Amino acid sequence: MAEFSLSELETIIAQRAQSGDPDSWTVKLFAKGMDKAAQKLGEEAVETVIAAIKGDKKALVSESADLIYHWLVVLGIAGVPLDDVLRELESRTGRSGVAEKASRSKG
Repeated sequence: MAEFSLSELETIIAQRAQSGDPDSWTVKLFAKGMDKAAQKLGEEAVETVIAAIKGDKKALVSESADLIYHWLVVLGIAGVPLDDVLRELESRTGRSGVAEKASRSKG
């Protein structure tokens, strides 16, 4: 399998969003705005959870792909680069999850 990264998908989404292609789901989501994109993200999250609970690995893979795509669309609409999220994740790797969560609830 060829290498494929979330950064590449982020670039593809940005390009498609600007393409003006009336048949592009990405164009349609960007045109409908954050409310619709966030709704779709939530729907895909629920579908991913259901697939996981059912133990349906094929569906889990498919729904996870949909979830990641819609998450990147939401980030794109919000103007939040994937690198910002990755930096945040990287900053959390030096401490336990329990300590990190506790630090967020203190403010």
